Amino acid sequence: MKAVIEGIRIAGLRAVVPPQRHSFVEDPGPFTVEEARKLAATIGVQERRILPPPYCASDLCLAAAEGLMEQLGWDPATVEVLVFVSQDADYVLPATACIMQHRLGLPTSAAAFDVPLGCSGYVYGLWIAARLLGGSSAKRALVLCGDNPTRHLHPEDRATLPLFGDAGSATALEVDEAAAPIPVVTGTDGAGAPHIFVKAGGKRHGLIPAVGSGGRIADEAEAAQLERDSRLTLNGAEVFSFTLRAVPPLLREAMEHAGTDVDGIDRFILHQANAFMLEHLRKRIKAPADRFVIDMQGFGNTSSASIPLAICHSMGAQVAAGPVKTLMAGFGVGWSWGAMVAELGPIPEPRVVDLPEGYPVLAV
Repeated sequence: MKAVIEGIRIAGLRAVVPPQRHSFVEDPGPFTVEEARKLAATIGVQERRILPPPYCASDLCLAAAEGLMEQLGWDPATVEVLVFVSQDADYVLPATACIMQHRLGLPTSAAAFDVPLGCSGYVYGLWIAARLLGGSSAKRALVLCGDNPTRHLHPEDRATLPLFGDAGSATALEVDEAAAPIPVVTGTDGAGAPHIFVKAGGKRHGLIPAVGSGGRIADEAEAAQLERDSRLTLNGAEVFSFTLRAVPPLLREAMEHAGTDVDGIDRFILHQANAFMLEHLRKRIKAPADRFVIDMQGFGNTSSASIPLAICHSMGAQVAAGPVKTLMAGFGVGWSWGAMVAELGPIPEPRVVDLPEGYPVLAV
């Protein structure tokens, strides 16, 4: 599907990461030292940020939103749209966004809801929030994207352990009739659902740790299986095949929809899946290396937060000077994908900050 966002600008960005770090190069765990070094070189991850309990992705996003509104000088009472994009909701219900609305002090007239998307979620979140602004009396929106995938990882899964990290982000949108149009392209193929998968935890396959199918108490064997099914499984070969099949056409279609080509894009910022995959995509579309962002060395794959995190970490000064014509694209779990071409800046310099020590947990 194609769409165009009109009369809306990206007013600011901020990312927040846990201060806790882990490097398989320094602490190889289930790997040999040589294996860990080769993995780091291939996937482009030297260390990851790990969010400890009781914190959740919402806490990282909330801290990002508070810092961003302060940086922009926004009164929370002027923000009437809040979209929380995450695969890691705090509760089965209510929607985490409702609790965030209250904590942030947004008005009760605000629309606040969750979008449970992962890798493509940033593009979808911006598009949804922008359309809400364009079709309502609201003038300002916050798109909060964050995940803590490390909590889904099995401690013996060598395919996922070195790759994923935790992060949260906030992006501010504002009505501005002078803003450049933002072309958007999206797509979905649910045939890929089993290839990036957490099977248990919802209603279909039981709740962890003790409730089995049909609502009865699970026996020991079933509880053990539920525990295994509650962990992330990733079919790397299928993910790689999907990415090379779907993403280059997505990027070309997004540029064509925007009336431009590779030469007309200042920076390409894709979901930071892994460096090996990103380099293949760069070569497929013949993008120059100096305009193609690969920035996950210190964070890992942070799912829905990876695009805004990469912008804040590697492009802050450039976006502050702006404008920077960017192609942003997310793709993966679902299968789901989305891309947009947007001018970023000039805006207050985007930042990456650590979650403050003692930050209050978002809880009810």
